[in-house]
Amino acid sequence: MTVDAETFRAVLGQWPTGVCVVTTVADGAWHGMTASSFSSVSLDPPLVLVCLDRRLRTHRLVESCGAFAVSVLGRDHARLGRVFAGLEPGERFAGHPWRTARTGAPVLEKALGWLDCRVAHAYPGGDHTIFVGEVLAGATPRRAAPLLFHSRAWGQLADPLPDEVSVSDTGLAAALHRRSRPSGTAPARIAPAEAARLLETVRAAGVRTRVHPADPPPDPGPRGSVLVSGPAQVRSLPRGAAGAVEFHDDRHAPGIVAAAAGPGLRTVGRLADAFAAGREAVALAAVERLRELGYDEIALDEGPDAASPLRVRRLLQNAVAATRPVPLRVRLREAYGLGLANALTAMKSGVRHFDATLGGVDGGLCAEDVLFLAERLEVRTPVDRSALAEAAAALEAVWGGPLPGRTYRTAS
Repeated sequence: MTVDAETFRAVLGQWPTGVCVVTTVADGAWHGMTASSFSSVSLDPPLVLVCLDRRLRTHRLVESCGAFAVSVLGRDHARLGRVFAGLEPGERFAGHPWRTARTGAPVLEKALGWLDCRVAHAYPGGDHTIFVGEVLAGATPRRAAPLLFHSRAWGQLADPLPDEVSVSDTGLAAALHRRSRPSGTAPARIAPAEAARLLETVRAAGVRTRVHPADPPPDPGPRGSVLVSGPAQVRSLPRGAAGAVEFHDDRHAPGIVAAAAGPGLRTVGRLADAFAAGREAVALAAVERLRELGYDEIALDEGPDAASPLRVRRLLQNAVAATRPVPLRVRLREAYGLGLANALTAMKSGVRHFDATLGGVDGGLCAEDVLFLAERLEVRTPVDRSALAEAAAALEAVWGGPLPGRTYRTAS
């Protein structure tokens, strides 16, 4: 006696799969259906399989024409998948750009990936046929979060936390510079020597700190970065002045990458106001360009318009996938209490690197608060959080008032 069909479906429903559209062509007309029973078979020669219900029209057409194509869907293709599955009304091939490859079967131009196949074998499999296809052509048109099918529902990737997060300090040096220099009739509020000592303490805790170009600290090595505007500024940096150069995406980007390669500096391409409303498509296109230019790291900065966790998630789910294997950084602000909520959203979207500021003194997310959150989530970090909290307490002593950060008093 075999298992009953309902139990069988229920158990298999607990196995999450990707979602694809299987297409074919017959008498010049396109046909297709949504499928999750798709798998790789062999690398050499390249073979894949799809399992199609023998009662379906697509099965008969694949069997007769001897060819099929597979288009892997992204999370933004959920409605397209439902239309091809017959779950929603609509013309299947309308509203999205399609093209044909070698067999004539259509492939989705903006799929995460597609394969064009000639049927090499067909094996009976109960009420299905297992079609093994020899892959003739393929491409990965874009990088984005995939669409998943689990427990008879359409979904997205689960949100595992990263195993480790790190922070870089991008605002402390500038904030200290402003307070360690006289301004008009106002005297300096922090002695330059004290400012240098604070920066060195932060670096010693394992945090890369952005150097202020007017007063770079002595030999920060790989734990220092400089914000530059052109190749000439990179070439003029003294040896040991920094381990990384940061710059915004502009017409000088290729020259800066080339100039940084000589002394072995890491390059960080920054995108300003990345999380602004209605700018997701622009930001993702810029991320793709930054990756193509050869940046070692890509950083997305939150602008003056406070982003919501939903907006952060929408961008980062695709941006993290688009940048791999290049590390993606985010610089979030503390606004209306959303800072740590956005940091949690970023972690659950796959972000492992945060640009923050000791004490949050520049309006950016507080470095020790990010690490406090990571600790409570049992996410490890290479940064000495206790040392960073002590540095924040020392900063408060000379700052002249409480810092925006919320956790350093407890931790120190």
